[in-house]
This record gives sequence, structure tokens and C-alpha cells, in this order.
Amino acid sequence: MTDAPTRGRVAVVTGASSGIGEATTRLLAERGWHCVLVARREEVLRSLAAETGGEIEVCDIGDRAAVRRTTSRILARHPSVDLLVNSAGFLAQGTFVDAPLDLVERALAVNYLGGVWTTRGLLDGLREAVRARGRAHVVTIASIGGAIVFSPAAPYSASKHAQVAFSRSLRAALQGTGIEVHTIMPGFVTTPGFPHPKVFATRLGRRFVVGPERVATEVLAAVEHGKPEVVIPWFPYGLGAIAQALAPTLTTRVLRRADYT
Repeated sequence: MTDAPTRGRVAVVTGASSGIGEATTRLLAERGWHCVLVARREEVLRSLAAETGGEIEVCDIGDRAAVRRTTSRILARHPSVDLLVNSAGFLAQGTFVDAPLDLVERALAVNYLGGVWTTRGLLDGLREAVRARGRAHVVTIASIGGAIVFSPAAPYSASKHAQVAFSRSLRAALQGTGIEVHTIMPGFVTTPGFPHPKVFATRLGRRFVVGPERVATEVLAAVEHGKPEVVIPWFPYGLGAIAQALAPTLTTRVLRRADYT
């Protein structure tokens, strides 16, 4: 933890040590936000905080007690929280036939429940930001895997389905309170620990892979323009989500053949 007084708008970003969380932190800092960086890797967090003028909280987002302690410390320093970005997550491969049950449980804890615990822990700070500045925001970095079933990474996909449902339900529960909820569903992103099916290494497939900086830009656009839900990029992933809803058996059969090796 680094003690720091509140300067301007405060954003709390989980999973800030790499990938989308890191890119979002950098962009927020460029736009004048004061960021609280939350992740497990203290050395990486300290380096990023030094670059961006933020502060850190070392926390395993999949540990409910640790999240409770962390959110309490954040509110003690920043009673008003303008933005929460739930970005922590990891890829859990395998099917529900062969994936280790510990992995299934860990995926749910980090990818889904961690966002629930963090949001609940910071809710008073978000409400205070509404009182002070008229509105606050909760952004959940889910995945198109939360709308489409990816059988080769079933624990991940299931946790992301839960995450999308959480974000949509939260939006309904907080409607009219001044706390706006945004669901971000990227397709394949070039981030560490997320291998892509071989098709995305082809000349055509590379067009459908985006960098974390693109996702960060869409996060800021969603917050600034009040977009409730964003698929990145919409083509082809938005079409995939529609196909999953209209023809689930066929879509699942096709995606089952995806090769993550």
C-alpha cells in the first residue's frame, strides 16, 4: 500500500498488474484520474504506480477476506470512489469432464466472485461519489466467452457467463441511483496467459484480435458516453453471441473444435 491523498477523480482497478488492467490504468492516469492499483504482484504494481502517480493495494481478488480488508483500506483513504474497474481474471482451460475441480473453483472466485466482493466492498464509496459529483461507475471486464460457450475453456467460459449476468443484474439493481454499470466483452486480446486458437494466427484471423490498449479505450468511451454494454470488436463476436442464442447446439459444436494449443 502507498498512502496518498485523494487527487481529483478516484478509480480503483483490479488486475492492474498486466494486460487490460494495466492498459486501463495507464489511460486513466493520462486522463487525470488518480488510480488505486489492485493485484497480487507487489513489485509490478509499485513500478506501475510510480509511472502513473497512483497507489497500490496488494490483494488476491479471489480471497473474500482479503478483498474485504482491501476495500476497507481504500475507503479509509478515499471515502469517494468514482470508478471501479473489475479487470482481474485468468484463463482456466479444460472441460467440465476433465478440468481439476480446484481450477473450476478458482476460476469462479477470481473471474466472478472477486468482482462481486469488490463491488460490494466499495459500494459506499461509489454512493458518496454520486452525492459529490452526480454519478459513479462500475466497469466489469468480462469476455465474449460470457455470451458464447467456449468448450475448450469451459471453467473460464462459465465464470464469464456468471460475470456477465452479475454485471447486467447490477445495472438493473442500481438503475436510477447515479451509479452506472458497464459490461465490456472483448474477444481475443493479446494479453499474457491467454493463448488463442490457431485460426487467429492467420492473416484473416489476426484482424479479430485486439490489444489491451484498444479495450482500455473502449472502457473510457463507455464511461464517458454512458454505454451499458460493449463487444470488442462487434464483428465477428457480436454475431457469434447472436448465433449462440439462436442456434446454441450448432454454435457449440463449431466452437468445440477450437484449438488452443
